[in-house]
Amino acid sequence: MLTLAAARYASGAVQADRARAEWDAQQAALAVTRARASAAGPGVRPALVEGAPVAHIVIPRIGLDEIVLEGVRGNDLNGGPGHVPGSALPGERGNSVISAHRDRHFNHFDKLAVGDTIVTESGSLRTSWVVTGRRVIEKDSPALFQTKEATLTLTTCWPIRYFGPAPERLIVTAKPATRGPAA
Repeated sequence: MLTLAAARYASGAVQADRARAEWDAQQAALAVTRARASAAGPGVRPALVEGAPVAHIVIPRIGLDEIVLEGVRGNDLNGGPGHVPGSALPGERGNSVISAHRDRHFNHFDKLAVGDTIVTESGSLRTSWVVTGRRVIEKDSPALFQTKEATLTLTTCWPIRYFGPAPERLIVTAKPATRGPAA
């Protein structure tokens, strides 16, 4: 059992490293594209292919610095936090939903508080967010919603240190503090 768990974690670490290298390559290509684009150009949006890196998320309070992968299936979430397909990308208008396992990438998520800062990069957009809400809901309760303005919703199972299938979900919402072009 321990060997299986170690293999799964190792596979996730390899997937996360591969995603970070792909993200870095995408960002380099995007910088070249931006340099060539006219000032009126709409920007470049990465293709949303399941398992591909679509964003970078940093949460200083909990030491999180991860590449977000498209999709929330088991293997996607093994390699990093997952962007819920169909939701906005971080920084865009609408609700961007990112989910991760409580025992992996969001293992210190219980330390997040209202007022904390989150930084995301997606495509050519860098957004600093401020946590505006935190709530615990039953696992089968509806938690995701659509918005007209940019919103970031982060989800994980609750309680964090629970053994077995968790009975609840922790939902953290954030609003943009600043938004601008990625460096």
